Amino acid sequence: MPEPSPTLKRRGRLLRIGAALVVLLAVAGYLVVQYVTGGHGPGCEVVSGRNDGEAYEFTPEQAVNAATIAAVGTGRGMSERAVTIALATSLQESGLRNIQHGDRDSLGLFQQRPSQGWGKPQQILDPTYAAGVFYEHLAKVPDYQKLPLTVAAQRVQRSGFPEAYAKHEPDAALLAAALTGHAPATLTCQGRPDTTTVRAVGPDAVRAALVRDFGRDVLQPAGAEVSRKKHASTPSSAASASGTRTVTVPVAADRSPAKGRTTGQRGWQVAHWAVANATALHIERVSFGGREWTAGNTDSRWRTAGSQEAGGAAKAAVRIVTGQ
Repeated sequence: MPEPSPTLKRRGRLLRIGAALVVLLAVAGYLVVQYVTGGHGPGCEVVSGRNDGEAYEFTPEQAVNAATIAAVGTGRGMSERAVTIALATSLQESGLRNIQHGDRDSLGLFQQRPSQGWGKPQQILDPTYAAGVFYEHLAKVPDYQKLPLTVAAQRVQRSGFPEAYAKHEPDAALLAAALTGHAPATLTCQGRPDTTTVRAVGPDAVRAALVRDFGRDVLQPAGAEVSRKKHASTPSSAASASGTRTVTVPVAADRSPAKGRTTGQRGWQVAHWAVANATALHIERVSFGGREWTAGNTDSRWRTAGSQEAGGAAKAAVRIVTGQ
């Protein structure tokens, strides 16, 4: 049998080298994804309330940060449009991740720079502070609600790539509609508990996180009631029937004309916030307005709640069931 020519040998070596490079690139891509997402896949999804097929998938880490940005904005009386601008800005600047690096001294969700007067590094790395100072600057932009999103965001950020914000507007609008409560039952997560980090969980941790993002008013007027009773098992809550506890958050319409949200909108904002924080805070079940979300379901969808959750009193309160 004739020996392969030098040309064929060279071609064979090139093919083997090419195949090896493809494998290495695939492994590198996987590692990058694991680094970016913290080892967690998308896990969460928001869909359009208009049933037009629009949807956006994101990670539990992104969900927590998006929920904080929305809660801080509505707490300041900012509009859904303002929340959309903030979310699109963070999607562009950090991918909705609280990163500790960036261009020059840029940090955090919005890549704010301590040297440019945005605050101290530890402040900027606090998502609640970062969102608040972003809205503070946005509110000073004349007629920002009427401006194109790229223009409004650029007047706050002064980015070198102002047009880059535009591509995030559709996803940011979906998130804002859900996280301000204007699109009920549109945000879901798998709710798998995060075991990679050590943090406080349980009802007290939920209460603390609510106050962190919404302010103390969210626990008023009666205060968020914490029940330590075991809940009767229902088809949708069998997984959380033993040894769980509930934080009941009363909701009421905002009386301030600047806020102007109905009871239903306020309730759905808190309910979606709880789902977004399900992985971080080990939340097992959330119910509001006759609908219920349960962690670990195959499709993680909101379903019609059982008779105990569908009563009139339940419609005026969000019930958050936590693990022990």
